[in-house]
Amino acid sequence: MTNYKDIQDFKGKYPRQLWYLFFSEMWERFSFYGMRGMLVFFMVDQLQLDKVVANLQYGATQAFVYAFTFIGGLFADKILGYRRSLFWGGLLMIVGSIVLAIDPKEFFFLGIGFNIIGTGFFKPNISTMVGNLYKENDPRTDAGFSLFYAGVNLGALLGGYLCIAIGKRQMFENLIPANMAWHVAFGLAAVVMVISLLTFTNTQKSLGSIGLSPLQHLEPKKKRAYEYLTYIGSLAVIPIIMTMVSKTEYTDMFMYIIGPASLIYLFYEMRYFSSTENKKLIAAVLFMFFSIFFWAFFEQSGGSLSIFAANNLSGTVAGIPLDPNGVNNSANSLFVIIFAPLIGLVWLWMNKRKAEPNTLIKFGLGFIFLAIGFYVFYYTRFFTNKDGVTSLDLFSTGWLIITFGELCLSPIGMSVMTKLSPQKLQAVIMGMWFLASAYGQYFAGLLGANIAEASKDSSNMETLLIYTDGYKQLAIYSLVGGVLVIALSPFIKKLMGGVK
Repeated sequence: MTNYKDIQDFKGKYPRQLWYLFFSEMWERFSFYGMRGMLVFFMVDQLQLDKVVANLQYGATQAFVYAFTFIGGLFADKILGYRRSLFWGGLLMIVGSIVLAIDPKEFFFLGIGFNIIGTGFFKPNISTMVGNLYKENDPRTDAGFSLFYAGVNLGALLGGYLCIAIGKRQMFENLIPANMAWHVAFGLAAVVMVISLLTFTNTQKSLGSIGLSPLQHLEPKKKRAYEYLTYIGSLAVIPIIMTMVSKTEYTDMFMYIIGPASLIYLFYEMRYFSSTENKKLIAAVLFMFFSIFFWAFFEQSGGSLSIFAANNLSGTVAGIPLDPNGVNNSANSLFVIIFAPLIGLVWLWMNKRKAEPNTLIKFGLGFIFLAIGFYVFYYTRFFTNKDGVTSLDLFSTGWLIITFGELCLSPIGMSVMTKLSPQKLQAVIMGMWFLASAYGQYFAGLLGANIAEASKDSSNMETLLIYTDGYKQLAIYSLVGGVLVIALSPFIKKLMGGVK
């Protein structure tokens, strides 16, 4: 069996195993972003939910998805290992998508429940395996995560556009009967998830010992008992998740508990590590804290921006007819695919010349680009027609700018989590990174609901003005966040030790 050292001693810019994980994650992200892009529109258009309620339930759904990455990472570290966790999560996502394909209206929350738990087991562990392909302080790590992030977004581009466009009958309307459009849209998410799992199972031998169960030292019978209890327990919580998503007051309670509980667990584990290691873990928590605010603003894409796209955006980009919801869901991913590998190479080029900005400066730049992008969303109000419909071209430009912010923060964030955490805690720390995203998603739902509440019973033009006013406020908050991160960078840099 190939060992860690042989894999980490790879030549060139990227290890070959990165490409296998790239394609597995690409198809999983197709499934995830296809689902995510449909949620709010489907709830408003098909389930006839109020826009405020739809935003809150969207925030709850996404919050649980990312919150369970912490729990999935914990079970991977302690019982299943990264590989079994990933496979189990993929199976649950397939089941959830099939359930939705059978009857999306009747089984909506059941299908969502399976997908939430499945993503929790899948997502943190594949990212952790990417980190394990590199030695500590390998300068190629950021470039590797940037390439991996391009794979994430290739799947997000395809799923984000295709699923919503099929559901809305903007694509293949002559091939798919009207009453089957949403069934096919959700079913497509199941098909690509099968491809993701097959890709992983057929290439996992190349990973050597990376991601194997931490319970190899136990008797097989005892090891299996722990694994089966994990599987049974994860199925048993699905009805609870269904209730908590459909009744968002329970989500509030969950979010009040899970964050403090995860921090208490981390502080408990910190007893076993040195002072230097613990300082790095505190730095990791500070990165997580700032990322909450970034995602709260960024994730308007699946909430308020989804409604804005449906009602207030034209249907062409550079004269080409395109579904505005599909563009809102996938423009960011297209730009990531184009620019992520290039930016990864730029970081390598700057590193060789000792000019690469440290992670904190990259984080601060992420917020500043986010601020500029949301100001562009605000600025679309000056290009509106008398019906309250504005330029999809300008809106897409906003996403182009925000993409540079995301590339300064998200792949770098995943990379720095693996650098700052001890080997024994890597999946938990990656899970906590995604848990911070859960809080971002949760606050995104609240922000979107507030905008929707303010625009009730308004004309389309009045709605556009209210939504763009909201985006201007988010631009200001993002700018303040960026300045604050850069101002605090000397303090956090000390905690990070030699990690860059």
